[in-house]
Amino acid sequence: MERQAGVLLPLFSVPGNQGIGDLGQKTLMMIDELTNAGFKIWSTLPINPVQKDNSPYSAVTAYAGDPIYINIDRLAEMGLLTQSSVINCNKFKNNVDYDTVRNFKEPFFQRAFKMFRKNYKKWKAEFDEFKREAFWLNDWTVYELFRSLNDKKGWTEWPLEYQIFPEKQGISLKDHVEQVFYIQFLQFIFYKQLDEVTAYARDKGLRLMQDVPFYVNIDSMEVWSRKREFMVQADGKVVQYAGCPPDHYHPHGQVWDQPMYNFDYIKDEQYVSLRNRFIWTARNFDAIRIVHFKGFDTIWKVPEDRNPEHGSWSQGPGRGLMELIKNDLPDVLFTAEDQGEMRPSLKEIEKDFSIPVMDVLQYRMETKLLKKPALPLSVVYTTFYDTPTLEQDYAGFTNNRKIALRRFFKKREYDHRPFHDLVCHFAINSEADIVMLAMQDILGIKEAGRINDPENPEADNWTWKLKDFKTFPDELKKISEWLKEAGRIRSAE
Repeated sequence: MERQAGVLLPLFSVPGNQGIGDLGQKTLMMIDELTNAGFKIWSTLPINPVQKDNSPYSAVTAYAGDPIYINIDRLAEMGLLTQSSVINCNKFKNNVDYDTVRNFKEPFFQRAFKMFRKNYKKWKAEFDEFKREAFWLNDWTVYELFRSLNDKKGWTEWPLEYQIFPEKQGISLKDHVEQVFYIQFLQFIFYKQLDEVTAYARDKGLRLMQDVPFYVNIDSMEVWSRKREFMVQADGKVVQYAGCPPDHYHPHGQVWDQPMYNFDYIKDEQYVSLRNRFIWTARNFDAIRIVHFKGFDTIWKVPEDRNPEHGSWSQGPGRGLMELIKNDLPDVLFTAEDQGEMRPSLKEIEKDFSIPVMDVLQYRMETKLLKKPALPLSVVYTTFYDTPTLEQDYAGFTNNRKIALRRFFKKREYDHRPFHDLVCHFAINSEADIVMLAMQDILGIKEAGRINDPENPEADNWTWKLKDFKTFPDELKKISEWLKEAGRIRSAE
């Protein structure tokens, strides 16, 4: 595998004129900056519609795009808005106010929809083609319609006739034709803009990376429309949950709001629905990180009482599913989120399918652990989305620990004063085929740059954003020199 480097940066964290990083010109500028520095991968977070906590991992579907990422200026370029009507919102803020941005963009969407409908003949062929390709669109349209009719609640809280609509089709949609059209319009625009970003990145030689979780949330289109594929009853009652057994960090185990698959059924169906999530993601992303990759090997089934201590181990789909996915997508780069203890059988799957394992340096920020070389077939990260930044962590270290770490790096001829530079340079020089640097670590941002603190739901999670393009390009130039020295940029580049 080619030695290469990438950046971790959520799309919402890109500078943007309308309060959030989106699918507009600033994202193309970010692609330019990353490729000019020699990066080959840009790892973002899922950009699907979310629940009220705004977590990309509480998505209500793995297919539809969140309209919040639609760029308003591009709507004007399409002739759906007048350029003079476009104004900015929270342009230079360093965090995202989701409610403000959604309320700001919605009137523009409505005006663009009226113009789209007025000039429908111009768009009809392209719109029809998108609807043919987006095999999930009809299910999503009805699900999103019902969500809007039920105060954006998940389907398990809807009246029974809405819950069982996929099976009974007992509700007429005739009174909602306009809203159905609008929901589909937003998806058409979202993917039109995403396609443009994808094409630009591919032309520049940058792989866009996206996460595909092994499980889906109970309150999702996928579970609502295909209940037979999950351990869920028609009324939304979950018979079996996914989770983890008790361990050192979670003495009572974990249970997630994710239903267990009905493996007997989906195996007979050749895992087609699960595979389709990967196939659709690969439409726009050339690299996929499989979240909870351990589920391919073993799964912890939690009973309906939601007590993880009452759970039991069961065999996962194993190499059979991975082989199907690799056959579906032979050119996609797959990596694994596989933290914690791993069984030899899981390591064999990773080895046989050349799937790089995950190695977060922050998790072994002790001299004796740093001495252990990274595996070539691995992805070395500085930090991750759910961890403190490097400088935030370093500020809390004892003096003895700080001295020991600096002595370790100095012996290896790293003489940078900022701690984040030491770790980033060390990561780049590691034996790993792929190294991923969090943008906050490149810039040396402390707690203000933390993306998510899972232990503190009251924190401003999922909101950090770069204000502008003034600072980080210079930092990327410094990183670029290190990439060249480490052989992560080919000489021709």
